[in-house]
Amino acid sequence: MLKKLGLFRIAKQLNISFSRTMSMASKSKNKDKGADSLKDGTVLKELSPWPEYINDRIKLWDRLKAEYDADVAAKTPESINITLPDGKVVEGQSWRTTPYKVAAGISQGLADATIIAKVNGAVWDLDRPLEGHCSLALLKFDDEDAQQVFWHSSAHMLGEAMERVYGGCLCYGPPIESGFYYDMFYDGKSVSSEDFSCLDSVVKGIMKEKQPFERLEMRKEDLLEMFKYNPFKLRILQEKVTTPTTTAYRCGPLIDLCRGPHVRHTGKVKAFVVTKNSSTYWEGKAEAESLQRIYGISFPDAKQLKEWQKFQEEAAKRDHRKIGREQELFFFHELSPGSCFFLPRGAHIYNTVMNFIKAEYWERGFQEVITPNIYNSKLWEMSGHWQHYSEHMFSFEVEKERFALKPMNCPGHCLMFDHRPRSWRELPIRMADFGVLHRNELSGALSGLTRVRRFQQDDGHIFCTQDQIKEEIRGCLNFLKKVYATFGYSFTLFLSTRPDKYLGEVHVWEDAEKQLEESLDAFGWPWKLNPGDGAFYGPKIDITIMDALKRPHQCATIQLDFQLPERFNLQYDR
Repeated sequence: MLKKLGLFRIAKQLNISFSRTMSMASKSKNKDKGADSLKDGTVLKELSPWPEYINDRIKLWDRLKAEYDADVAAKTPESINITLPDGKVVEGQSWRTTPYKVAAGISQGLADATIIAKVNGAVWDLDRPLEGHCSLALLKFDDEDAQQVFWHSSAHMLGEAMERVYGGCLCYGPPIESGFYYDMFYDGKSVSSEDFSCLDSVVKGIMKEKQPFERLEMRKEDLLEMFKYNPFKLRILQEKVTTPTTTAYRCGPLIDLCRGPHVRHTGKVKAFVVTKNSSTYWEGKAEAESLQRIYGISFPDAKQLKEWQKFQEEAAKRDHRKIGREQELFFFHELSPGSCFFLPRGAHIYNTVMNFIKAEYWERGFQEVITPNIYNSKLWEMSGHWQHYSEHMFSFEVEKERFALKPMNCPGHCLMFDHRPRSWRELPIRMADFGVLHRNELSGALSGLTRVRRFQQDDGHIFCTQDQIKEEIRGCLNFLKKVYATFGYSFTLFLSTRPDKYLGEVHVWEDAEKQLEESLDAFGWPWKLNPGDGAFYGPKIDITIMDALKRPHQCATIQLDFQLPERFNLQYDR
């Protein structure tokens, strides 16, 4: 009798053995408030008058906001119960009581220190009225959700400054792991690091004005009218917004499409600095318009900024690209972007790490295999990667057939499993592959050894029955624990679940996620849920390691894949 089986993979990039760091862009020394000298001798300063679209936006906003405020005022308030994290219940009124008022009722110090609220588990503006019975949590800056809201609000402040200085079309402005950025279409022009002090000066004025963040739910047709000057906002509205209404936020003259929430006002930001700039493409597509990206960082206390700047100085000393050059370990060249040249000393370290990890694989019953670098696109169509990943692959034509360099090993290992009949006595089959992989990363995303186009990783695939899965995952988790302990890394585990775009049936995903969750619980190591961040073919356990400066790096992953065995019809004889 032929039985179907499951497959999961474990992968760890060896290149992470060289630590990553970020260095700040050089700042202009020009002290002229709000102005920087440009290369042609002219002075960069705030536009006067502002672009006309700013006034047009404000006129429409003021009219619609007045209508909204009148609607809220007309609502009949009802008594509601607000449950705090300690179980205490506070009475309030729907459409009148806000999280800020609740915080101030406890203590003004708490209200001032709170960045954002959580209402029934969802982040919520402090000045947004509560609508019914709810649970309420008040978050300070040490909370991850609060930091993301704080940096998102700071991105809006940066966006306001960019409009007032450059007059370009703003695109996306999200918070990131440490700070934020804003993308802008500048019609063939570019931003320079010499512009930074001008932007910083404008933002300081924004901070002093304590501009309130206002939220407004608007009809799609009103938003299309409001942003008719900006083709990028129009694309977002036409392609991303599928509901009749969505929200926008205003601070000062800036009005932007945004789900929010935000801090109460711009005065909550006490320290702000523009850190670097780069060019990018609209939505990361190389064939789309080129954009200017400006990064920043901010804090609710000036001391925190000084600590962060000191941290950056220490990180710069440990920049692996600097160490690689100085110690003649490796280098990169423009004639092969994203592909590392390992010099003799670097090759020695690389091979030492490779020999170590191979020995660990052999100890755990893996067998090394070697697979081709180039496959016909039909293989990737069969696996599903062509439909979901082809834009990240290097492909080319050979004798009127489409081929591609492999970006991963899974489909090749499926061919290897299926090249002859298999018996249940062979299972589990553990394959380890250390071959070369290529991924077509955008040139702007390349960063030393941490983001490359050509790399090798220790890549294992385990073919097993469903009743063997938990034991195999336990073995993989212990494997990772041993390797990271050897190198002195601490790590955090994340369970990444079904994304919006996925292959297969929901019930299969739910079963796979349940098995991973049970395996993590049995492992006894703290873990966090990362909803919607699984691969398109299956859920995974992501492992984030911390380097010597306590910076996180997403490294190993354990992926449970029920899709590939189905797509390749992998079976064994019972």
